[in-house]
Amino acid sequence: MSIENILQAAPVVPVVVINDLEDAVPLATALYNGGLRALEITLRTPVAVEAIKQIKQALPDAYVGTGTVIDKATFNASLEAGADFMVSPGVNDELLALASETDVPFLPGAATPSEVMQLAAKGFKFLKFFPAEAAGGVPMLKSIFGPLPQVKFCPTGGVSLNSAPNYLALPNVVCVGGTWMLDKELIANKDWQAIEELARQASEVNKGE
Repeated sequence: MSIENILQAAPVVPVVVINDLEDAVPLATALYNGGLRALEITLRTPVAVEAIKQIKQALPDAYVGTGTVIDKATFNASLEAGADFMVSPGVNDELLALASETDVPFLPGAATPSEVMQLAAKGFKFLKFFPAEAAGGVPMLKSIFGPLPQVKFCPTGGVSLNSAPNYLALPNVVCVGGTWMLDKELIANKDWQAIEELARQASEVNKGE
């Protein structure tokens, strides 16, 4: 499976932080049933690897990837978890070398034209644009499209239900990453039906003007 297929599975990739292992499967199921087919589980908590294993077992048709892949330890943790794809906020030489040694699709992060050019030169056609809002948002991606139309992005970081359509309207955006459907209070209350409804709302986001 290519990173392109994974990113095209839905207009939004939820960026999920799992603190409580027992929430992993019901939360992921709510997101998936709401129409979000690719899930990015960040490696920011001690239970993340086990959570990914359980989610993959429960939802074999979902694309379950890792986020916050920043070094060899998190890269290897992704492999151990059986991640379908990996996402990094940025890149370094170590990560690029590791990514070249595996078939697991890798979505490296970039925030500047120079970073985009360097990754494009290494054959990456799909990048995470992070932190999207802080790095210039829609105007920045419009500007990058001019000289680098061959690269497509998944903008993540500060993207909301309101701003998502503006990003998705750009010719160089394939999907967006977001957390707005992961309401902490709803998760704490285990209101999975409400999470599913927020996910459905996200999965039906249309391109703006």
